[in-house]
Amino acid sequence: MASAGLKPGVPVILRELEPSSEMFKQGASLRVTGTLQSYDVDSATAVIQDGSVSLKIDTQNLRDVSFRTNSAYQFIGELLIRADNEAILQARIGRNVDGLDLNLYQQSLLIRRQYEDKLRSSRRT
Repeated sequence: MASAGLKPGVPVILRELEPSSEMFKQGASLRVTGTLQSYDVDSATAVIQDGSVSLKIDTQNLRDVSFRTNSAYQFIGELLIRADNEAILQARIGRNVDGLDLNLYQQSLLIRRQYEDKLRSSRRT
């Protein structure tokens, strides 16, 4: 059973995670997707990339995930922001998503957000 304080991971595109973004908040529960650039076994730290943007992922809480560079991965976890505005996602869920069309996935996220905004505005009126 899920913890009462555990929030669902909000899907975000890596380029949206900049200090001025509303999603760039300490402890924000996010779902991120990108291509694995590197993985350090000793520190259990992965780096995923989407285009020119990268994000560090703390994978110490994950089990049974094998990491392969240049494969696509999706992680759900909480965003930790250091004093220098460096962001690290502390992953609680991770999975390989090879075969996922990342461009189509990003387009679907944008369409979903437009629909949700339209739905919220129609409920207010």
